[in-house]
Amino acid sequence: MGMSVTISGATEQDAEQIFRLQYLCFQSEAALYGNYRIDPLVQSLDSVREELTTDCVFVARLGEEVVGSVRGHITDDGAASIGKLCVHPRLQGHGIGARLLRAAEAALAEERGAKRFRLHTGHRSEGRLYKKVGYETVGTSEGADGVPMIVLEKQAGEYATTA
Repeated sequence: MGMSVTISGATEQDAEQIFRLQYLCFQSEAALYGNYRIDPLVQSLDSVREELTTDCVFVARLGEEVVGSVRGHITDDGAASIGKLCVHPRLQGHGIGARLLRAAEAALAEERGAKRFRLHTGHRSEGRLYKKVGYETVGTSEGADGVPMIVLEKQAGEYATTA
């Protein structure tokens, strides 16, 4: 009997699984840039725990295992900043990322009043998922780790559909 992946709000008990999953998932991103000091790889477990108390955090679960995660918060300009979207490598390509993104977008708009969504991705990894679900490039920036980033945005109400 197979299990389905469920999306739900993260709890404090998920912190360690999110931490380990993030470390696993962002290895390929680090290799792409030859930089193993990117934020998701150097973030501390305590920092992940803190985000669980302040940010809007969702997880994808397969049984008891956390196999995906995403975080978001409202920035000073009222936009919702969405980040650290990751799905376990063995489950990528099955729409889990789009489901996580949709859950975060819906909660940030409905519960926290976001009018638009913003995310940053490395300039070499401007994923198809973001374009597929309505994000458009609006600029560039540089991450604290020195990686050139692309800034993408979309208006609230244009929720992600299955990718």
